[in-house]
Amino acid sequence: LIILDIDNTVLGKSPNMAVIQSLANECRMPLCYGGGITTVEQAVQIISMGVEKVALSSAALADFSLCDKIASVIGKQSVVVVLDVKKPRWGKGYNVFTHNGTKKYLKRLDEVLDEISNHEVGEVVLNSIENDGQLCGYNYELSDLATTKLNIPVTMLGGASSFDDIKNLITRHKII
Repeated sequence: LIILDIDNTVLGKSPNMAVIQSLANECRMPLCYGGGITTVEQAVQIISMGVEKVALSSAALADFSLCDKIASVIGKQSVVVVLDVKKPRWGKGYNVFTHNGTKKYLKRLDEVLDEISNHEVGEVVLNSIENDGQLCGYNYELSDLATTKLNIPVTMLGGASSFDDIKNLITRHKII
């Protein structure tokens, strides 16, 4: 289960540790939390509550060494980078966005994926902004790009409308 408080960064808020503790106490499955994490200390506190992984987005893009610093304390397997992406109106590739899709990051997705592979990141969550909520199936061009460039687990968001969509993604990338 992944909980992403997508408004924390936009509003400049820190993670609500009381809410996270409550979630961790009630959750009976692996839990990942993201939203407003900007320091190693916050990540350590969240993990100490029983949360398995922390998710970073804009903080990672601002300084990928934050992933390395967090991983050195809690382990690479517990560091997740969440990327919201969208095809540009013109041109090829994908743009990366933060702050609920309102701020375009300077580098394109392929560059960001290359950078991620050089840092201590255990997983990437990739959200196709265009497909999100559309029930149109996954963006396979996007999943192909990410799984080709990365040697870590990639979780796709945006587009699934059925178990067949999930099965097709698993079959395509030979996930066991």
